[in-house]
Amino acid sequence: MSDSPLLEIKNLQVGFDTASGLLMAVRGVDLEILPGEIAALVGESGCGKSLTALSTLHLNEPPARVIAGEILFKGENVLAMEPERLLTFRGAEASLIFQEPMTALNPVFSIGDQIIEVLMTHGNFTKEAAREKTIHLLAMVGIPEPQSRIDRYPFELSGGMRQRAMIAMALAMGPSLLIADEPTTALDVTIQLQILELIKDLSKTKKMSVLLITHDIGIVSLIADKTAIMYAGEIMEFGDTTNVLKKKKHPYTQGLLNSLPSQFISGKKRKRLEPIPGSVPELKDIPDGCVFRNRCPHYQQKCENEIELKYIGDHYYRCIL
Repeated sequence: MSDSPLLEIKNLQVGFDTASGLLMAVRGVDLEILPGEIAALVGESGCGKSLTALSTLHLNEPPARVIAGEILFKGENVLAMEPERLLTFRGAEASLIFQEPMTALNPVFSIGDQIIEVLMTHGNFTKEAAREKTIHLLAMVGIPEPQSRIDRYPFELSGGMRQRAMIAMALAMGPSLLIADEPTTALDVTIQLQILELIKDLSKTKKMSVLLITHDIGIVSLIADKTAIMYAGEIMEFGDTTNVLKKKKHPYTQGLLNSLPSQFISGKKRKRLEPIPGSVPELKDIPDGCVFRNRCPHYQQKCENEIELKYIGDHYYRCIL
């Protein structure tokens, strides 16, 4: 594996323009992913995960906008790409899997036609060659009888099949980077595991980097090489998944793991859940200093000062403890 990152997110800041002024939703995020590596971005709903993912492909729409930072793909700043270059970048070099395929897929076209369109738009395919490639893609992602299912419409497929079709579309041009935004949210537990294993296997066999966006810290131990814990627009903890989950340093990471119905890392069942008190603050109410301090059991007055993300021991975390 190369030591040069495929993707580097540097000091990313994303805000919303509102009637009362600019509200910052992503505040100084730094993240890098090596070729063939799976990195998970974990946090509660509204913490800025999906905004970070959309920014990676320069897909944020008003009122959201990138305020500052760089997103480097193979050293090229995605945020500075011209429109024609962005069209080449999206789909051909980087792809996105949405969390709800029923709304992402066009209901009036067959899944085959939608994948064929990607191949003919981004590649030098005839319609016949694109159809053969599509059948191969559907088979690769585990859709049985792809020769017949290529002509099925989204509503004729199960949730798991639709998600596999979405993955096939995302992989059509062999991208180096796959952004998976909550790819298993709408699926039952058995299908969730199948989809995660599929993404993991494809990452290994295709040497493809993956940015997995999820609110479920339990699944990252199954798939992710690196894990970043995000809260209120900031990275609280980041490093190799084993170090982050087993040596959890930040109180927020500890709280997430303690609130699980079972210990995914050790395999030991918890007798009682320990929920994190309070809730994620509104964007207009994010406190100065540590953004987690209003919910933290270890709060001290110096938590009101700015706290940097520092490498201590074997991974990064943002805490005075």
